[in-house]
Amino acid sequence: MKENVLIIAVQKKNDDDIRFHYSLDEIKSLTETAKGQVIEVITQKRDQPHPATYLGAGKIAEINQRIEDEEIQLIIANDELSASQMRNLQNQTGRSVIDRGQLILDIFANRATSNEGKLQVELAQYQYLLPRLHGQGLALSRLGGGIGTRGPGETKLESDRRHINRRINEIKRKLTTVVKQRDQYRKRRRLNHTFKIAIVGYTNAGKSTLFNRLTHSDSFEEDQLFATLDPMSRKLRLPSGLMSIITDTVGFMQDLPTELIAAFRSTLEEVTEADLIYHVVDASHPDYEQQQETVVNLLKELEADHIPMLTIYNKMDRVDVDFIPLLKPSIKVSVLDAEDRLRILDQTEKIIKDIWTHYERQIPADQGKLLQQYKQHSIITNEQFIEAEEVYQVEGYLPDDHPLL
Repeated sequence: MKENVLIIAVQKKNDDDIRFHYSLDEIKSLTETAKGQVIEVITQKRDQPHPATYLGAGKIAEINQRIEDEEIQLIIANDELSASQMRNLQNQTGRSVIDRGQLILDIFANRATSNEGKLQVELAQYQYLLPRLHGQGLALSRLGGGIGTRGPGETKLESDRRHINRRINEIKRKLTTVVKQRDQYRKRRRLNHTFKIAIVGYTNAGKSTLFNRLTHSDSFEEDQLFATLDPMSRKLRLPSGLMSIITDTVGFMQDLPTELIAAFRSTLEEVTEADLIYHVVDASHPDYEQQQETVVNLLKELEADHIPMLTIYNKMDRVDVDFIPLLKPSIKVSVLDAEDRLRILDQTEKIIKDIWTHYERQIPADQGKLLQQYKQHSIITNEQFIEAEEVYQVEGYLPDDHPLL
């Protein structure tokens, strides 16, 4: 059963009209993803949100009328609310109130499948709610779940800060163990000199679709926000034969709760450990420029902005105007098209050649294992067998620190 939701939003003095409306579209999509039904959106233009109630008294009267007329069960604010704003809104409307950050955390709580993902979401929820406990009495005492109450919402958080702090420390300890295990996997990959590709992008840009088609995998892909939560890695053979590991990551979004970015840092470390980043952009989205800027800024926060990046402008089949890429190197594709996917892999190899060092080797014919290593770990551009000398003449590219170089 879907909850009837009323969305409230303040358009501040400096907010661009178009961007404000995209933001409203996004919170509507988020609400639908969380299985809520948006009945109405009430907005107000103000220099700044009201410090006590977010919206002015006249708008709150309007909200109360809508609650009565439309049987509204939940109010969602398109901003981050303070504890006092939340409490005052709840007192004046008699309805549960959550903000954009809680809504995103709720979706994450619903989507996490791995033990690590669940722990990270729970940690983020506790850290997000802790400073807001004073305003959470009504929302967190609801039984039977509902949007904004998944995860830790059923324990009486507001009455026991010590319990939350103990739980936060416990989760952090467990996550430290998981991070150490992940580090071991990464060290193994480094020792094996495996080339690593990480797919990033704004949520719903088509990352999982690209991942699935390239690796013939079946990770969850859906035309909705945050379809992927737990990172997934698969082997990917490039056209030259080079073996790589490709990882699909959680979608980025504007105004992600900082607690969530912090909690997912270990997951996003897959990005910081990559040798190449695929930045997938939904070229058909009216606000794609802002979306790609959000991703670029988050990569800076993760200190991953130094890693070579290929920007993949996706969904070009839906673009009917002359499209000029803003980021380079880039490629315009529809990831559902097999030829376009092959172009992505060819472009990937061109980028790798620019990063790596050129080599030429003669490998004796009886050293088949060594030849196989070159085929697996390098991009071979030329290979011929010289019969007179019984050697393979091999030419290609390897990373600077590779033992075969």
